Amino acid sequence: MTSSSRHGRPPFDTTEFRKALGTFATGVTIITARAGDGTPIGLTANSFNSVSLDPPLVLWSLANNAMSFEAFRAATHWAVHVLGADQEELSGRFARRGVDKFAGLEIEDGVGGVPLLRGCAARFECRTASQYQGGDHLIFIGEVLRFDRDEAAPLVFHGGKYAHATRRDPPDMKPRSAHLAGSFGEDFLGYLLGRSHFRFFAQIRPFLDAEGLDDMEFYVLSTLTLKPLLTENQIAEGMAGVLDANRQRALDGLVERGFARRTADGYALTQAGREAAIRLISAAKAIESQVLERLGAGDAAILKTTLNRLLGVVDQRAADVLWEKDEGERER
Repeated sequence: MTSSSRHGRPPFDTTEFRKALGTFATGVTIITARAGDGTPIGLTANSFNSVSLDPPLVLWSLANNAMSFEAFRAATHWAVHVLGADQEELSGRFARRGVDKFAGLEIEDGVGGVPLLRGCAARFECRTASQYQGGDHLIFIGEVLRFDRDEAAPLVFHGGKYAHATRRDPPDMKPRSAHLAGSFGEDFLGYLLGRSHFRFFAQIRPFLDAEGLDDMEFYVLSTLTLKPLLTENQIAEGMAGVLDANRQRALDGLVERGFARRTADGYALTQAGREAAIRLISAAKAIESQVLERLGAGDAAILKTTLNRLLGVVDQRAADVLWEKDEGERER
C-alpha cells in the first residue's frame, strides 16, 4: 500500500498521489474567457466545484505554468461548461496546446463578452469574485450571474480516462422473477440481448423484404461491405458461431441475386450489391438514430461502449478478422 506512514514521512510519491486522486470520479468542464486583446481562450478542467448557493459561487483551479494563466488571472468574467457524454472530442480539443480551439465552432457571447459553447449539459457565466494561491495552482472563485442546463448525461473522468455516467433505477425497482424455479430471470444477459435484438431487427426486416433478402443474407451482405474482398477463410472465421452452416447458403443466395460475385480469392460485392447495401444500411442507421434518441445521448454512448467491450470478451477473433485497424492501431 502506498501512503504516508503514520510513524514517519517517506518521500512523497507524486505519481501514486495523482493515481489516488484519480479514483474520485469528476465531471469534465471547459472554462472560457477572453484575453485582454479580445481573443477567445479556453481549456479543459475537472477541478470545478460548487462553493455556495447564496450567494451563488463556484470555483475551479489552474496550474501556475499554464499557457493561459496570465490571461485567465486578468479576466473579469469567465464561463464554465459542463460537458455532456457525447462531447469527448470537444474535451480533447480544449486539452491540447498549440491549436485554434475555437476553429469551426459556433459560439455565443455571454456576460462580459465571454465565448459560450453550445450543446453542453450546463453552462455557468461568472464574474471573478476572488482568487487564491493554492500550492502550484491558482484557485478562481466566481459569482454565477447566469446559467442554463440540459438533461444530457455528463461526461465523466475517472482514473485518468473518460467514463460514462447513467441514471440508476431506484433500489425498490428489481427485475421480476420467473414462475419456474431455476428459470432465466428478467435481468439474464441472454434474455436482454436476445429480446432487444429481435425487437430492434423487426424494424429493419420490411426493408429486407423489399430487396428480397432474408436475415442471414443481409448479415453476409453487410459483412462484405467491410473490405473490398473477403477470403473464404476470413468469412468463415468472422462468422464463426453466428451463421456457420448457413453461411454458404447465404453467400450462394447473394451470388444468385447478383449482389455478390465469387472470385478465385474470395467474395466481393457487385455494383448492385453495393447499392442495395447502402439502401439497407441507411435505413438501419435511421432506425438506430430513432432508438438512440429515445434512449438519450448519455445512455446510448454507455450502451455502445459496453457492447463493444462485451464483443471483445466473447468474440475478439471476429473483430480482428473483419475490421480494418486504423492508423493509430497499426503504429502500435
